[in-house]
Amino acid sequence: MTTTVLVVDDQPLVRAGLAALLRAASGLDVVGEAADGEQAVARAAATRPDVILMDVRMPGVGGVTATRRILAAAEDPAPRILILTTFDIDEYVYEALRAGAAGFLLKEAEPARLVHAIHTVAAGDLLFAPAVTRRLIETYVRHHTPAGGGRTGHARLGTLTAREREILCLVGTGITNRDIAGRLTISEGTVKTHLNRVMTKLDLTSRAQAVVLAYESGLIVPGEPASAGFAADSTKWSNSAPR
Repeated sequence: MTTTVLVVDDQPLVRAGLAALLRAASGLDVVGEAADGEQAVARAAATRPDVILMDVRMPGVGGVTATRRILAAAEDPAPRILILTTFDIDEYVYEALRAGAAGFLLKEAEPARLVHAIHTVAAGDLLFAPAVTRRLIETYVRHHTPAGGGRTGHARLGTLTAREREILCLVGTGITNRDIAGRLTISEGTVKTHLNRVMTKLDLTSRAQAVVLAYESGLIVPGEPASAGFAADSTKWSNSAPR
């Protein structure tokens, strides 16, 4: 099965090189190119690609805003957006993940890794292991939380059942669905069902957004062992949330 790709980068030589590389790769079809976020939004609507390779820093409409606009307007299935960046710890990358991007890739990556990354996000997975995304989010949240705290719970967390809260917290720790299933002694399919319900109730479009929310809402506190925080929170939730 062929995966269609839209390439977005403001540098003509970089964009042309990426497009040429992807056209030569097996199973990929470049259906368009864009030089900035404004063009990306228009061409994403016109071509409906499976994956968008999105530069994060561009003049005018940047990659974060374009990501937000594309996903807000997309018909189901929405494209998977893969952010290209020069830095792995970058507030723009964090904001792109928060907006619903499927993951990120450093521009210094080898060509084979880029091709693999596109196939990975097209299959519905995050680009990197969730722990890598977790490191990015944890670093950003730690540095941008006011002294003494300042985060508040997500307004819709109260709609989740106790089990769904467990699933969200474990997703935030960076472990896989298989590991979550083993820890809770349930099937991997059951984990996916619960996670899908969490995503629907919280209006999330990607697993990365779920990890972001777990940190922003205080379910996971940077610098504290995830298992300890989970145990404390899950006890509190069990007294207030329906099962």
